[in-house]
Amino acid sequence: MSNGTALVTGAAQGIGKAIALRLADDGFDVAVNDIPTNIDNLHAVVKEIEAKGRAGSAHLADVSVEEEVKIMVEEVVRVYGGMDVMVANAGICKWSTLTDRGYHSLTSCALCPSFTVSVDDFDRQMAINCRGTFLCYKYAGIQMVKQGREGSRIIGACSVAGKRAGSPFLGSYSASKFAVRGLTQAAALELGSYGITVNAYAPGAIDTDMLHYLDTSNAKSTGKAPGTLTEGIKNIGALRTIGTPTDVANLVSFIASKESQFITGQSLSVNGGTFFD
Repeated sequence: MSNGTALVTGAAQGIGKAIALRLADDGFDVAVNDIPTNIDNLHAVVKEIEAKGRAGSAHLADVSVEEEVKIMVEEVVRVYGGMDVMVANAGICKWSTLTDRGYHSLTSCALCPSFTVSVDDFDRQMAINCRGTFLCYKYAGIQMVKQGREGSRIIGACSVAGKRAGSPFLGSYSASKFAVRGLTQAAALELGSYGITVNAYAPGAIDTDMLHYLDTSNAKSTGKAPGTLTEGIKNIGALRTIGTPTDVANLVSFIASKESQFITGQSLSVNGGTFFD
């Protein structure tokens, strides 16, 4: 017997993959999404889901494109007959470097990395992280209301950067994650009367390709040794360690469960004590 159907976006690797596999362990059939360039990894995740005795399927879509999100949700409903959990996990991060913007001397603007990010980079991060989350919330919410059954869960990907701006090189990313918190609270208010909860998870530094990219970018921008960013994060955290995708998946498992029924509108921290709410 299935506990229901979950859709996880950005699930070909990292946190999204860990969430998809954990939800399969929890008894959900799991539809996974990513972009076409990640198709091989996505199919590999489906095989792992099926090896756990659950049904799985791959769905290609760019979450920033409304029609693609709409079709993706329709496909999942057609395959499984409904949707019980939406995890809007897909996201990107762009490190803003001065030399990338043509600032080779210490002008007043060059001292403000957040203001030297290109409009294209800013828009792309907002499109994936903010608009993508909005579209997933929108079409999952429409479907869940139509189904008329209580207990559905909508879950988004926030970040510690959505609670406190950290590096000035991540201003656009931070803005997009602050937006996720607002979307989550608004959607919780709108969908609560239908028995649908809306929450987000807010990870700190997690051992993923994104963290490795940020660490390398920090080394290039500051001239410091590779590993400096990661070690610095470890040193400010209460647990003195970096998290794993499984740590995040454990939290999402609870948010998706029946036991979380009285929690909604929250962006729940999982950051090893690097930031206290």
